[in-house]
Amino acid sequence: MASPSKAGAALAALREDLVGDVFAPGDVGYDEARAVFNALIDRRPAVIAQCVDEADVVRAVRFGRELDLKIAVRGGGHSVAGMAVNDGGLVVDLRHMRAVSVDPAAEAVRIAGGATMSDLDRATEPYGLATTGGRASTTGVGGFVLGGGTGWLDRWCGLAVDNLLGVELVTADGERVHASADENPELFWGLHGGGGNFGVVTALTLKLHELPVFSVAFVMYLPAFGREVVRTYREIITAAPVEASGMAVYVTGPPADFVPPQLVGRLMCGALLTYAGPEEDLRKLAEPLLALPHEAEVVGAMPYAEVQCLLDDPPGLRNYWSADYLTGLPDDLVDVYCARGEAIPVPTGVQYVLLPQGGAIADGPHEYPVPYRDAPWAVHPFGIWQDPADDERCLQWVRDVRDDVRPWSTGAVYLNFIGDEGPERVVAGMGAENTRRLAELKRRYDRDNVFRFNHNIRPA
Repeated sequence: MASPSKAGAALAALREDLVGDVFAPGDVGYDEARAVFNALIDRRPAVIAQCVDEADVVRAVRFGRELDLKIAVRGGGHSVAGMAVNDGGLVVDLRHMRAVSVDPAAEAVRIAGGATMSDLDRATEPYGLATTGGRASTTGVGGFVLGGGTGWLDRWCGLAVDNLLGVELVTADGERVHASADENPELFWGLHGGGGNFGVVTALTLKLHELPVFSVAFVMYLPAFGREVVRTYREIITAAPVEASGMAVYVTGPPADFVPPQLVGRLMCGALLTYAGPEEDLRKLAEPLLALPHEAEVVGAMPYAEVQCLLDDPPGLRNYWSADYLTGLPDDLVDVYCARGEAIPVPTGVQYVLLPQGGAIADGPHEYPVPYRDAPWAVHPFGIWQDPADDERCLQWVRDVRDDVRPWSTGAVYLNFIGDEGPERVVAGMGAENTRRLAELKRRYDRDNVFRFNHNIRPA
């Protein structure tokens, strides 16, 4: 650890050299700068460097190395484990780096490291183009993609990493590196699921797909119909084209225009059917769901960027999530899922989500460190609540979900959807053989494990 005089001089130099803002404890704006969306996370970095370009990132990383500071990287700040912030270290904050540049002729888009999903979707929408994005507009694109990337379009155009064309990053030595299929291919491989272990990603280039129209059907039911709803949704997706996706969900009735007032705050079961295509095709798929007794429905064409906003998790709530991938969805598992759905903490923001896979996910490249690709279904318990008095019951409910589905679990996990669940779960999120290869890559690019505030790979 550097002496106080050296640290003070280095901080003064950083304030002078960085084009962006620098915050330290006691500065006006420091508390706002350190806050992340998950209210369970309350950490106090020694320095927050809000970078505006790649040169700023280089300056910040070299500053951190000079003082031997722990370094966290903040893109969208949407890590449920709070990995975008630390105690007593440096935060390289990319939120001012949000430029998105669309090349419609090449059907590609370059996204700066601090951009959110909304930045990406709003930029590509005027061209009738899109790519697999997270299911919330506030998700940071960088962390989402580097963790694998699953969303409403993944059955149709693959996981986000399947659409990755290039990455620009700053290494632990403060060097600028570009990775693609032709340039630093081993690093490029590691960035397909290896997260932020290898450097600060300042920009990504992704492949785009033509998406002139997008349609949704969201139907809400009383929980007594849950088992029939989930089985019906299962049968629809099993036979549906890859353009169809969505979810089954248990949730507290939200205060939305389409929810009858008497159902707000009450337990509901829902089915969301998304479709990368016109409303008439969606309606045909959704007929069995609409034929079941239901309390509310929304069916129609809707801009993809708007659909991405439907599940936004407002900042300032308490969050604890987990995930498991499933070998299948037999009727006995449907019964288990629905029983736990009927027991979600109400009224809270808790969401109990069942997601389909298959399609382009299963057909995509199997060489990347994303071991959940072949699972046909995934279950995601999202604990979201406001009152600290609900902490224990919400935390326990998420743990109970994992216990429930263990007999059907493939053992794989999507790391973007979990907090810190220990090193074994990190291996489960990347695959045992992949983890060994990633550890060798980590030694090459980050021998000192400078970038450890992530689902960490230790250097071999």
